[in-house]
Formats: sequence, structure tokens, C-alpha cells
Amino acid sequence: MARINLLPWREELRAEKQKNFLTILGTAVACTGIIMAGVHVYFVDRIDYQSRRNTYLTGEIRHLDNKIKEINELESTKRNLQARLDIIQQLQSSRPEIVHLFDELVQTIPDGVYLTKVSQKGGTISLVGVAQSNARVSSYMWGLDKSEWLTSPKLSVIKTTEKEGQRNSNFTLNVTQASKKKAAEENM
Repeated sequence: MARINLLPWREELRAEKQKNFLTILGTAVACTGIIMAGVHVYFVDRIDYQSRRNTYLTGEIRHLDNKIKEINELESTKRNLQARLDIIQQLQSSRPEIVHLFDELVQTIPDGVYLTKVSQKGGTISLVGVAQSNARVSSYMWGLDKSEWLTSPKLSVIKTTEKEGQRNSNFTLNVTQASKKKAAEENM
């Protein structure tokens, strides 16, 4: 009987299988490493991209905040200018009222009455004067009441004094100045 030794063949097959296994294992490890490196590079790139976007957005937000601040300053300036324009317009519209006031004071004052002091606080005018009699003060109040530009005369003080044989009535009365609009409405 012939004896055949199969051991070297089996060992060669085992060595070849082990060599193939190690090659496949090395290839798998290399592919896994390459894939992991690719995934890592991809996510690092995405993080960098997002960081660049965040930086850009932060810059734009800062830029817009500056514009908003500038707009708010312009709005404040606009409100201040509008308030000034309103005051100027109000002064322009009330400019002729003083002329009408003095005109009415002259037209309504009767003979025998003269004013020593005229003062105005808001729409109320205080008139201080001297009259030859109480009847002339009453006549003056009646004329003020009929005036388009002066209304509601109210006598505060009236004193009768005698000086050098003449009787005079010192008086203080308050009257309200009617605005131009009210006078125009009453005339219509």
C-alpha cells in the first residue's frame, strides 16, 4: 500500500486561505478607514460651512442693527421736526389774533374809560383800568361781550375813588380771547 502524505497540500491551502482572509480583512479595514475619513471630512466641511453662514448672518444682523438704530434716530429727528413745524404753524395761525385782540380792545372801549394794564395768560386776558363811572365799566363789559374776538367778561374788582373832586372807578376784569376758528364759525 502506498502512503500519500496530504499534509503539505492542506497546509498550503490553509496558508492560501489565511493569506486571502488577511487580504480581505486589510481591504475591509482600509475601505472602512477611507469611508470614516470621508465621513469625517464631509462633516468637518458641513460644520465649516455652517460656521461661515453663522458668521455671515451675524455680520448682516449687526449691519441691520446699525440701520435700525439709524432709522430710529431719523424717526426721532422727524418727530422733533414735526413738533417744531406744528408749533411754527400754530404760531403762524395765531399771529393775526393779537392784532384782532388790540383792535377789539380799541373798538369796544367807550368814552370815559382807559386801560392802565393789559396782561394775557393763555387765553385769558386781564384788563386793569379806570372809568369815570360804574356805568361806563358796565358799558365796556357789554361791548366786550358782543365782540367776535373777546368773550365772557368777568368783573373781578371795582373800587370807586375820589381824586381832585372827580369820582373814578378803578376796575379789574378778565375776558377770554376767542380763537380765530371760533370767531369764523360764529360769523357763519
